[in-house]
Parts: sequence; structure tokens; C-alpha cells
Amino acid sequence: MSAKTAVLLLQMGGPDSIDAVQPFLTNLFSDRDIIRIGPAFLQPLIARIIARRRAPKVEGYYEQIGGKSPIRELTDAQARALEEQLGEEYRCFVAMRYWHPSTIEALAAIRKEGINRIIALSLYPHYSRATTGSSFNELKRVLAEAGVQFQVSTIDRFYDHPRYIDALAEKIREGIEQFHPLADVEILFSAHSLPQSFIDGGDPYLAHIEETVRLVMERFGTITHHLAFQSRAGPVKWLEPSTEAMLEHLAAHGSKNLLVVPLSFVSDHIETLYEIDIQYAKEAFKLGYAKFWRSGSLNASPAFIDCLADLVRGCEK
Repeated sequence: MSAKTAVLLLQMGGPDSIDAVQPFLTNLFSDRDIIRIGPAFLQPLIARIIARRRAPKVEGYYEQIGGKSPIRELTDAQARALEEQLGEEYRCFVAMRYWHPSTIEALAAIRKEGINRIIALSLYPHYSRATTGSSFNELKRVLAEAGVQFQVSTIDRFYDHPRYIDALAEKIREGIEQFHPLADVEILFSAHSLPQSFIDGGDPYLAHIEETVRLVMERFGTITHHLAFQSRAGPVKWLEPSTEAMLEHLAAHGSKNLLVVPLSFVSDHIETLYEIDIQYAKEAFKLGYAKFWRSGSLNASPAFIDCLADLVRGCEK
């Protein structure tokens, strides 16, 4: 066996074509770590029905951002940059929860390289059972079914890692530079929402989000900031306020210059490229904002790759 260590980057994934939207949604709605629809044996069938109904609308969103999600290419770029920074003792692989390469495909690639030591690194900074929890549960299932012995270590959160905070702060500074020096800029952190029932059940996601905001704002103490939540779906109660409601609230109270900071996302995907850049930008224009801007996603920024490398090296100690 190879003496190298495999770093397995765990990410949500996204459809790589318009035709992939419906099967991607089916995989998503089949995941009982995110949503439980009826008895377990019926959920795959119900998921297919829901995906078929939702697909046309979602396909329209993807058509506006180039016909696919860029998350595969962006995660591959993160993997390449991380491998280069870590050096010859490491090989980096990608596993997407709801699309390709799947967890089983990634493990097969690791096995083919003759590597038996894996560090599974979640690319969700803030732990939730709906995201990191689901990815690690899938990893455990695949490992159990494969019957192959790997030595596995896990990194399941980094919401307060100093280098992650550095990377976010760098992007926020770049965003602020897009405004006039005399503009009264406010920051709106927009995190992916989660059903309130998850938090009530002990999920630490909200506490992690709030701590990230606190640590980042230690660098920008004089700037007014807000936190809101996007991408809710379904009739249950979700975390509040929604980003849409916050945009309306701030406009009604005289805000004119708004920098939106995507939180809980480390790569560009539909929530940044469509939901913020197109949907919320149009709403901001209607509400009368003078300037509405989104800070750049981390993607493969050197500061973020430095954070990931530090996490991996720390796991080896």
C-alpha cells in the first residue's frame, strides 16, 4: 500500500448539465438526513415525484448561470491547490453527496492509488446533520458496504479557524473596496437556511454561524452588520429573518449601500450566482439601493487553501 495520505473533500455537488437537474434533485430529496418524507421505503418514490415537479423551475435558474453548477470544477480546483500546498505525501480527491464523483467513486479512486489512509474533510465550515452529517453518514455506509479497510480521520467543522476567518475577511475587504470611500456601507451575512426544528433538536449550525459572524466582525468593528438566511424551501418554519425580508427591512430603514457576504458557502454555486447575484440583486434595485454587491466566494483563494492545509496538517498531529 502507498504511504501517501488521501484527503477526501466532501461537498454537496450540483448538476453538471440541464439534463442532470432532475436526477440531482431526486438524490437530494431522497436524503433522510435533510428531509423525512413519509416512511423510509416510500421516500425514494416521493423524491422522484417532487423532483419531477420542481425540475422545470430549477432548470430555468441554471440556464441563467451557464446551464450547470460550477461546483465540480471549483472543488476540483480546490483539491489541486490543496494537493500542491500539502506536498508529495498527500493526494486529494473529491466526493459529491448528490452528484458525481460520488462517495463510492471517490473511494474507488483512492483504492486504485493503493492508499489506505484517508482524511475526510468537510467543505461545510459550519456543522449540521443536514450537510456534514449527511456526507459522513454516506461515507460510513459506503465503507461498510465496500468491505475495504481504510484508516479514516475526519474534520467536520472549521467555522472558527483563524485562517478561515482571515479568508472571509479578505473577501469582505475586497467587496468594500467596490463602494465609494465615503459610502456608508452595511454588511449583510447571508447563510443557507435550516428548518428551525433542527436547531430546536440540538443542531449546532446556528451557533456556529453566529460565532463566525462575531469573529469576522472583530475585524470590521465600525461597520453595521446583519445576519439573514436564504434558500428556504417547503412549508415548515425556517431560520429567520430571510434574506428577502432583511433586504426589505433595511431598505425601509434607509440603507443604501449593501455588501452581501455569502456565509456557509465556500464555492460559487446556484445560491450565490443565481439567488444572490440575480434574484436578490433585482429585488435590491426595485427597493432603491444605490449599490448592491456580493463579496467573492472563497473558491480556491490562497488564504482559504492555506486554511484547508492547516486543518489537514493539524489532523496528522
